[in-house]
Amino acid sequence: MHLTTNCFRLLCCLLLGLSSFSSARANGRATILYDAFGNSGNLKKDWGLSVLIEYSGKKILFDTGNNSQIFASNVKAMDVDLKELGFVVISHRHGDHISGLNYLLQVNPKVKIYVPAESFGVFGSTLRKGFYKTVDTLPDKMRYFDGEQPEAFSSGSPWPEANFVSVDSTMEVAPDIFVIPTVSNVKGTLELREIALAINSPVGLVLVVGCSHPGVEEILSAASPLNSPVFMLLGGLHLVNTPDPEIERLANALHDKWKIDRIAPGHCTGAPAFAKLKQVFGGSYLYAGLGSRVDIP
Repeated sequence: MHLTTNCFRLLCCLLLGLSSFSSARANGRATILYDAFGNSGNLKKDWGLSVLIEYSGKKILFDTGNNSQIFASNVKAMDVDLKELGFVVISHRHGDHISGLNYLLQVNPKVKIYVPAESFGVFGSTLRKGFYKTVDTLPDKMRYFDGEQPEAFSSGSPWPEANFVSVDSTMEVAPDIFVIPTVSNVKGTLELREIALAINSPVGLVLVVGCSHPGVEEILSAASPLNSPVFMLLGGLHLVNTPDPEIERLANALHDKWKIDRIAPGHCTGAPAFAKLKQVFGGSYLYAGLGSRVDIP
């Protein structure tokens, strides 16, 4: 009888432990709030990206989509409370990632928003005295500010009251959560600044990207100093118009060279890349359409 009781207690402890372990794993997830593909009928599809990250007790919004009204509609339909956000990350300045800021700032006007550091960008910036050259022989009416150069220049923003934090180097914005800046050297988006979100999970980095304009391998290289393999890559890879041979090369490189364990592509990755990545990654390919939830360990 004593042995039976001990066995029963041990079994209960094991079941409780497994239950706690499962709950802990389920607490981390990414929810797709905005994209142009998905299988949820009550959500509105549109070109753009927004992802809600829930990890280690924090709620993080990554990008805000292309249309403020559609963003608001999807947020409400998925019962997301933007007032509960710990902070926001905006990957880059393109309209299909920032337009929902209008609604976000109505609901949560003081939330901290990490943005790429840009001179005279839409997020506002400050340049110090000496930004331009002067010619003292010119008459005052031909000189900026009548020849009295200000100590600093502030650029305007559509959201002048927003709590923007400029990111020009890798920053740990919460325990084990980082923002990583890169700069595009690609024709068409030359010098465009973009930031990614990296979560240092127990099984490796979870990397969330907006459009990967600098190239996803450039972003992976920038994340490598965090000294953790990339377990999961989620977001837009900007392969929508990329030739098939390059898509095939990159898909194999992500799998074989970069050793990414799981991939959850969306937004501007493009249909040909979806197909090739699914073929290469097999069961490690995670569907990340509008309304879907992707577990983060």
